Amino acid sequence: MRLSRLARAGVAVVSLAVALTACGSRDEGSGSLVDKAKNDKKLTIGIKFDQPGLGLQTPGGAYEGFDVEVAKYIAKELGVDANNITWKQTPSSQREDMIANGQVDFIVATYSITDKRKQKVDFAGPYFIAHQDLLVRADDKSITGPDSLSGKKLCSVQGSTSAQKVKDKFPQVQLQNVKGYSECLTGLESGAIDALTTDDTILAGYAAQQPGKFKLVGKGFSDEKYGVGLKKGDTKGRDAINAAIQKMETDGSWKTAADKYFGPSGYTVPAPPAITEK
Repeated sequence: MRLSRLARAGVAVVSLAVALTACGSRDEGSGSLVDKAKNDKKLTIGIKFDQPGLGLQTPGGAYEGFDVEVAKYIAKELGVDANNITWKQTPSSQREDMIANGQVDFIVATYSITDKRKQKVDFAGPYFIAHQDLLVRADDKSITGPDSLSGKKLCSVQGSTSAQKVKDKFPQVQLQNVKGYSECLTGLESGAIDALTTDDTILAGYAAQQPGKFKLVGKGFSDEKYGVGLKKGDTKGRDAINAAIQKMETDGSWKTAADKYFGPSGYTVPAPPAITEK
């Protein structure tokens, strides 16, 4: 009889463990941002706060730019009104951690799709293809492209693909990595640095913001596929965002937003790219 009770207790423990494991599996499967948007009717979206034309916090506390419009469109397609979006600043060096830690539901912040990043997060898109370029002072004729950077002081942002490309391809350049592009602009204006490098879309925004002060060199030397970053393994979320991007391109909203934010700088808006992250 004593052995029988022990046997029954062991069976009960095993059964409980199996039940808990099954329950845990269901919980893991229900963590898509699609479900969160449907249930909560609100989202936290990561953007940049200091990129004119892409993601910018205005003096009045509003947010504007092409990335902001893309994020709003995606949220709308997920059933979330723009008034129920919490915007969170996502520095380049912190984006993967902020997604993994659940600080944001997804990120639309000139977030280039790379194999290294895809080890930690998933991407939807791309929704735009930009090119790395250089911003210099308007009266500087010495810098005509990346091949004329030898001995020059170049500024970029920590954690960006632009900074890494410069390190890899142009080791003779004196590279300064800072926290935000506004620091690079201050140094460029004062003469402490000679050029700022990042995507041409970002640089065009800065040039348009201060006409006559800076100029875009116009010698793109990379393809930067902007994707929407989200939690690793959220296939349902990725597919829903892809569908939203596709719809935005098809109904004309994508071109309207691109022309509005990139057109004033003279930037030639390309055709929307094909979605490849599936």
